[in-house]
Amino acid sequence: MSSGGLTAAAEARRSRTDRTEPSRASLERAIIQTVAYADVFDYPLTADEIHRYLIGVSVGRGTVRSLLQDHKPRELSRNGRYFSLVGREPTVETRKVRTASASDFWRRGVHYGRRISNLPFVRMVAVTGGLAMDNMADGDIDYLVITEPGRLWLCRALIVGLVRMAALRGTELCPNYFLSERALVLTERNLFTAHEVTQMVPLAGIGIYQHLRDLNRWTFNYLPNAAGAPRRMAAVEPTHWRTHQLVESTLRSRLCSPFERWEMMRKVRKLGNQANGHAEAAFGPDWCKGHFGDHGQATLARYAERLQALEP
Repeated sequence: MSSGGLTAAAEARRSRTDRTEPSRASLERAIIQTVAYADVFDYPLTADEIHRYLIGVSVGRGTVRSLLQDHKPRELSRNGRYFSLVGREPTVETRKVRTASASDFWRRGVHYGRRISNLPFVRMVAVTGGLAMDNMADGDIDYLVITEPGRLWLCRALIVGLVRMAALRGTELCPNYFLSERALVLTERNLFTAHEVTQMVPLAGIGIYQHLRDLNRWTFNYLPNAAGAPRRMAAVEPTHWRTHQLVESTLRSRLCSPFERWEMMRKVRKLGNQANGHAEAAFGPDWCKGHFGDHGQATLARYAERLQALEP
C-alpha cells in the first residue's frame, strides 16, 4: 500500500484525474511504440487496447480514439478495428485465427487453473503468456502460481503431478513461474515484465492478485493506463475448504515438513544446471522462475529493432 492507503487501481485513477494532456507529438510517438511492441507478438491492437497498454503516457481513452480517428500516424495501418504497423497488415488475420482458437484453450486453462487452486498451499493462480491475450502461438497454457511461504517446492511438486496428468489428456500446462507470498515485489523491472503483470488474468486468489499489483506500482511507469485485470472472470476458492485446511495442516506436520527442504535442494540443483546461461531463470526458497528461453530479453531486443526501423 502507498503511504496514503491507496490501492494500485486507486492510484491509477488519481493519476488520470491529475494528469495534464500530452502533446500530440508525444502521444503519437507513444501510440506507435505501443503498436510496435505488440507487433513483436504478431498482435495488432484495437483502439481500446492501445489505450490500456499505451507506453509511458497517461491519457484518457477518448483522446486516444480521437487521435487514431482523425490523425492516425503514418506509420500505422488500419484494418477494420485493428491497427498494425504499415507493412504488417497480414498480422490482422493471424490475430483473428489465434483468437478463434483461444476459446478451447480458455476452457481447458480455467478448468486446470481451478484444479491447481484447490491444491494445498496455493494462494493465487493466474493465466499468463499468450492465452491471457487470446494470442496462442503454441499449445502451452502458462500460469503464475503464488504459494504459502515455506511450501513453494512442495506445492510445485503437487502441481507437476497435475501437469503430467493433463499431458496424458492432451493438454500442455506450463506453470513456469512460482512465487511465495513473501516474494511479491518483483525485482526485474522493464517493459516486458510490466506487460506480464498487467496482462495476467487471475483465476483464484483475487486478494493476493490485488496485493501483487499494489506492491508493483512501478508497472504504471511503463503502462500508466493498465490498472486492474484485463478481463473479468469468476473468482475461484477451494471447493472443499475444511478438507483443504485439514490437508494443509497435515502437510505442515514435522513428519512432512522436511520434504519441502529436500525437494527444494533437489530441484534447485537440477534446474540450476539447466538454467546455466539463461539470465531469466532463477530458483530459491521463495521463487521458481523456469524461464529458460530468456523470452523477455528476446522480446525487448526485437522491440528495439522495430523502433530503430521506424526512425526517419
